[in-house]
Amino acid sequence: MLSLSAIMKNACRAGVAVPAFNIPYLPMVAPVGRAVADLDAFALIEVARIEWLKFESRGPAEVRDEFVKLNDRDHLRLHLDHIPVIDEDGQPVDALPILRQAIDLGYDSVMLDGSLLDLEENIHATRQAVELAHAAGIPCEAELGAIAREGSGKDLPYEEIFRTGYGFTPVEDARRFAAETGCDWLSVAVGNIHGAVSQALRDRQKTEARLDLERLEALRQATGIPLVLHGGSGVRLDCVQAAFKHGIAKINVGFEIRRAYEQALGAGGDVAAAQEAVYARTCALLRETYGAAGSRRLIAEG
Repeated sequence: MLSLSAIMKNACRAGVAVPAFNIPYLPMVAPVGRAVADLDAFALIEVARIEWLKFESRGPAEVRDEFVKLNDRDHLRLHLDHIPVIDEDGQPVDALPILRQAIDLGYDSVMLDGSLLDLEENIHATRQAVELAHAAGIPCEAELGAIAREGSGKDLPYEEIFRTGYGFTPVEDARRFAAETGCDWLSVAVGNIHGAVSQALRDRQKTEARLDLERLEALRQATGIPLVLHGGSGVRLDCVQAAFKHGIAKINVGFEIRRAYEQALGAGGDVAAAQEAVYARTCALLRETYGAAGSRRLIAEG
């Protein structure tokens, strides 16, 4: 069985991406896993700190327990997403103990998000996380650049963000960051945006984002490591598919499947109906958006 590090490198070389499905509600794990297996794809189940604080995933241990029930490491691995040094509310987070907990729980990879720090501080914090992960034999993802969040009220309108490149990952900073931290994968800002998390805005359709593919290619060449696209839901389809040819080897998906779950419940359905909505949406994304049906044979077979 290939390591996750090897699988990600295979994806990068093949010009395909590993979808990583965020879990804000624990009952979503089973239908996502079933969809990935039914389409013989390869994907990650992941959970971010914000999803146990502001939604109902409860925590890394609970998501791990649901993941273990799937008993399918041929198609799936488990990733700890977005553990920030400074969180979405501007509060400091003691991140390393959370990473240690995930490692002890058997997570296959972890992410430290130091993107709200200055470059020097981000390098220092990320290097610590990388050393921790590598000592356990697993890869560590990091982030550089300011990925806007839908409805945060803190950033420029989207068109202004894209026109000015506000918050986009600087190429030379990324070159230095990758070399000095030793991170395995790098989440970059090239026009992608995170979905809203506030209760009032969760149902709102995301802004249709596009990507600066020229900058993305420059980042690929500068870093030499697999790149990650956060905020993958809502990015224009042609941009998503082109991004896989320019270094994006992992794409995070949260809003699309979360909305399917919440809308099914809101329409009077029970949890089983909401799970079926997640299954259907995951299958559609794997087939039509990410071209990931059958990807396991291409990237994950030893």
